[in-house]
Amino acid sequence: MSSLTSVELNFLVFRYLQESGFTHAAFTLGYEAGINKSNIDGNMVPPGALIKFVQKGLQYMEMEANLSNSEVDIDEDFSFFQPLDLISKDVKELQDMLREKKRKERDMEKERDRSKENDKGVEREHEGDRNRAKEKDRHEKQKEREREREKLEREKEREREKIEREKEREREKMEREIFEREKDRLKLEKEREIEREREREKIEREKSHEKQLGDADREMVIDQTDKEIAGDGSTGAEPMDIVMTPTSQTSHIPSSDVRILEGHTSEVCACAWSPSASLLASGSGDATARIWSIPEGSFKSVHTGRNINALILKHAKGKSNEKSKDVTTLDWNGEGTLLATGSCDGQARIWTLNGELISTLSKHKGPIFSLKWNKKGDYLLTGSVDRTAVVWDVKAEEWKQQFEFHSGPTLDVDWRNNVSFATSSTDSMIYLCKIGETRPAKTFTGHQGEVNCVKWDPTGSLLASCSDDSTAKIWNIKQSTFVHDLREHTKEIYTIRWSPTGPGTNNPNKQLTLASASFDSTVKLWDAELGKMLCSFNGHREPVYSLAFSPNGEYIASGSLDKSIHIWSIKEGKIVKTYTGNGGIFEVCWNKEGNKIAACFADNSVCVLDFRM
Repeated sequence: MSSLTSVELNFLVFRYLQESGFTHAAFTLGYEAGINKSNIDGNMVPPGALIKFVQKGLQYMEMEANLSNSEVDIDEDFSFFQPLDLISKDVKELQDMLREKKRKERDMEKERDRSKENDKGVEREHEGDRNRAKEKDRHEKQKEREREREKLEREKEREREKIEREKEREREKMEREIFEREKDRLKLEKEREIEREREREKIEREKSHEKQLGDADREMVIDQTDKEIAGDGSTGAEPMDIVMTPTSQTSHIPSSDVRILEGHTSEVCACAWSPSASLLASGSGDATARIWSIPEGSFKSVHTGRNINALILKHAKGKSNEKSKDVTTLDWNGEGTLLATGSCDGQARIWTLNGELISTLSKHKGPIFSLKWNKKGDYLLTGSVDRTAVVWDVKAEEWKQQFEFHSGPTLDVDWRNNVSFATSSTDSMIYLCKIGETRPAKTFTGHQGEVNCVKWDPTGSLLASCSDDSTAKIWNIKQSTFVHDLREHTKEIYTIRWSPTGPGTNNPNKQLTLASASFDSTVKLWDAELGKMLCSFNGHREPVYSLAFSPNGEYIASGSLDKSIHIWSIKEGKIVKTYTGNGGIFEVCWNKEGNKIAACFADNSVCVLDFRM
């Protein structure tokens, strides 16, 4: 009989942890034991294999203790031991227990014999008692065996249920990881296809350009819809469909107005400007975040070199490419003095402007996908794949409350004020939560797919959401159903942003609008009050992952997997600037002055653009 190797035992323990729902422990063991390098076919190992091995081992010890005892008659009743005895004692100790039991029984038998000689009548009564005791003992043993069988059946059923739940969690996790797969497909599969498409389009644009009248390099065709709004008292403009035709060289941002920030060794997933200084933070799949000091003023006037130094915030010791520590999200506090990062290891970290790690916040059991400071800066909010949201007391460096309302991974969180916030999930639900409350203050239902993003308007009275069901919705805290259902997109909507206009903003006299970015390659602008589309910006050729309003609310920057950043004039309804990089774009953001735009790319770079009209 061959012995069980350490590799096989590690695999059984790994499977047990997975089946029991200990995903993080399973991942750690799998990584350290090199499970993925073993040649064991997991499909050949049945569920609950480790439990069955342990049970059979205990039964073997029980059998060995009974059969190895030379003083025990083989025809006598088989003696059962308690599970704790089998685990904590060796065979010799078990045999000693059995001998002691038999010795006591022999002593009792001798005593009964002596009593029998003295009083046969009493002996007969005792004999009857013994028979009844034996019968009762056999009955109890039978009941015990029945209970053990029932217990085993219940355990098997629980194991099956755990396996099903684990499969469901894995499915949800895999669905959410579309983001990562999109990036991988971008790098591994689409590069050549996109390049060929760009070449074809370039040739077509040149041909089309030659046929056009005059010297115009760009033409924006505004198609007014044929429908007229009659009898509703509305005086607003009808929706415009903004279609981009060949782009002139003058609209391309020149290389002298561009700075490429290099240093990351994996795709850059997130970027954010400091609200108080010319500092840009970026987070990457290389397990680092970086703080870049960007020169103020025009790049042309500053005469900076191509290289801009950065502080490196390492999330992993030693290797800088541990995938379990990918930096997925980051956010500055309101004063711009602290930077918070969230990563795939389930930990949130807080850093100073000097790159010093001052807090590591551990509570989640899965990757963190969203992270936000409240306005006051005393609480940090995180949302995770483990289906929960956690509020952290920053000063105390500990979690204040964990909210476990969702049945799927938490995809986004957003503060309404300093103590209440909204969460969204793959379970299609939106919850309004409040610190100190154990139940949701409000539940919003209506989406038919994963809710990718939630954002409060500047006053905190309206909540916008977008989903894989191709719709965006606007909710009011005073009612449970949505106020507006925005249904013009044809594919999943990945993100939304409110304009920095209207009440509660620095531009109170301008109209409040909502912008949405979709996998249908468009950006759409909506009237927040009427719930109607104002216009559709159709300049991208691939899914649009990010968008941002300029601080004055006059422009929108959008970034797409087609490697292009387009800057749209909302007033003129056209692209005024564009830049094309070497990888898909995952996030764009404006600095507080509105004269620089940052974007993070799948080709491991961060780009900063000068913007002046």
